[in-house]
Amino acid sequence: MEEVLLISRFITRSLILLSLWFLCFPPGVVCDTGNVSTSSNSSSKPKVINIGALFTLNSVLGEAAKPAIQAAVDDVNSDPTILNGVQLKLLISDTNCSGFIGTMEALQLMESDVVAAIGPQSSGIAHVISHVVNELHVPLLSFGATDPTLSSMQYPYFLRTTPSDHFQMYAIADIVDYYGWREVIAIFVDDDYGRSGISVLGDALAKKRAKISYKAAFSPGDTESKINDLLVEVNLMESRVYVVHVNPDTGLNIFSVAKALNMMGSGYVWIATDWLPSYLDSKDAVDSNTMNILQGVIALRHYTPDTDLKKSFMSKWNTLKYKGSAGHAGFNSYALYAYDSVWLAAHALDGFLNEGGNLSFSYDPKLHDTNGSMLHLASLRVFNGGEQLLQTLLRMNFTGVSGQIQFDPDKHLVHPAYDVLNIVGTGTRRIGYWSNYSHLSVVPPESLYTKPPNISTGSQHLYSVIWPGDTTSTPRGWVFPNNGQPLRIAVPNRVGYKEFASKDKSPQGVRGYCIDVFEAAISLLPYAVPHTYMLYGDGKRNPSYNELVSRVAQNVYDAAVGDITIVTNRTKIVDFTQPYMESGLVVVAPVKEAKSNPWAFLKPFTAEMWLVTAMFFLFVGAVVWILEHRINSEFRGPPRRQLITICWRKHSEHFGTNGVDHMAICSSDY
Repeated sequence: MEEVLLISRFITRSLILLSLWFLCFPPGVVCDTGNVSTSSNSSSKPKVINIGALFTLNSVLGEAAKPAIQAAVDDVNSDPTILNGVQLKLLISDTNCSGFIGTMEALQLMESDVVAAIGPQSSGIAHVISHVVNELHVPLLSFGATDPTLSSMQYPYFLRTTPSDHFQMYAIADIVDYYGWREVIAIFVDDDYGRSGISVLGDALAKKRAKISYKAAFSPGDTESKINDLLVEVNLMESRVYVVHVNPDTGLNIFSVAKALNMMGSGYVWIATDWLPSYLDSKDAVDSNTMNILQGVIALRHYTPDTDLKKSFMSKWNTLKYKGSAGHAGFNSYALYAYDSVWLAAHALDGFLNEGGNLSFSYDPKLHDTNGSMLHLASLRVFNGGEQLLQTLLRMNFTGVSGQIQFDPDKHLVHPAYDVLNIVGTGTRRIGYWSNYSHLSVVPPESLYTKPPNISTGSQHLYSVIWPGDTTSTPRGWVFPNNGQPLRIAVPNRVGYKEFASKDKSPQGVRGYCIDVFEAAISLLPYAVPHTYMLYGDGKRNPSYNELVSRVAQNVYDAAVGDITIVTNRTKIVDFTQPYMESGLVVVAPVKEAKSNPWAFLKPFTAEMWLVTAMFFLFVGAVVWILEHRINSEFRGPPRRQLITICWRKHSEHFGTNGVDHMAICSSDY
């Protein structure tokens, strides 16, 4: 019996000690994997570091990115000056153009304890995966997700290694403003990438006093029939300037349908974002039929300086692109950004390890498997050094094959720039550059960084363009739509000065000098301009001209005609014509032929005024006679003489012939 008690006490004590051990040292706080240092050997560097890659392999960008990423990993591992012998192990996952599959692939990739992930190229998938990496503290270096709404505040572990579409849309707005167009039609794919980019374009155009007149969205999987219906609809509208922001894998369908609808001819303007040059550059040879439907299109392409490092990389591209990739993959700018993304991760990891960073992972108590779940969420672990590695990434500053790799406070790459291309013949022709520093120019952006920034209108330059229809004349950018309405012309309904503009009973409804000037200007145009006049104001009091101008800016009216003064505040929201009348204080009076009249000197005063003047003359004369006739002999005698004396004295006093008496009278009057 005593032996049983002793054994029971021993087991109880053992269980208590074991419980205390697990409370103090829970399993999995520090895990030993091939990618991590153990707690007993935390000062030693690992031999292998896992990095992941998430993108769609069978896509225009993916086919160029895969060999570039593989080449970058090989170059890092063969460079003895970085990571000090530590090897990078690349784990590639195919997101297959699906947010759901991308999420599953990301979760599986995170089970391998990766410390950084390269990709994806899809903005929609990046939105989903960013939530995963935020939870697990794994930096995500995206070489192709250009959606401006992927902000650093919402997704702190998302780091874009390519220029954001924010800058590309401002480049398009500058091009639209350069050629003087005021309305565009946006044709875009209806997903995160398309909607967010076009939203920024609307903001950028508004700052140039232009706008998107219509947003034509289509789904990524729409057939050519639906695209045909969409283009037929936009072709009935006024604007002839189209901005195409779609995916490179399906974007050419837009232009093939437009060609069939005769929308690639003279008078049309087509501006494509960087998807089009990425598609063309990725093909070793573009067939002639494809080039024929793209004639005259303006497109933007990421600008990367022609450095020796870039030339060296491109010279060996043909030997790289067939290694582990589809045989038809071609080079485009995204391959450069993918290559630099790997080197960015390598430089940051090298600095992270040199600063004593520990590549360790821990379990997240919020991630646990529910009953019957097959997701294995408990196998996901948080990278303990994720925050430190992220800060190291943001401090990086080196020159890659795409240019300078450095981040500004908003986590954007510094010096975003684009080539402005014109598609003609069998290829593309550069007509200029756009940079966030000096906007449009015909010289490479890096040559301007040493000079003060100049974005004035006079400093913006592009070479000549061959537009659709093989013409060099800049298209007007608009036509009168088949379903359009006449211009709404506001006319102030004033109370006074109706000679400028006023209500009239004629069919036109208004008349006046300003109306005559406007009609004369309209008649000089080589085309008809349907318009209707709309009175502004009730006619009982003068309307507010500031409110009238504001309503024009708000598109309540298309224009306003009247005696509207050009002032600074108004010029900020609307455009004015050249002034056709001199400003200042003037008097407008009718011109009449005047006849000679000997009594013309009486016209300045009315008859009543002359009568009052005569009465005052006689009254003052009588007062003078009363005061003077007792002491002054000149005021005595016959009445006729005294009356003459009174008139003469009054005349002398008025004209100052008698100085003494005049001063006395003046003093008395005062």
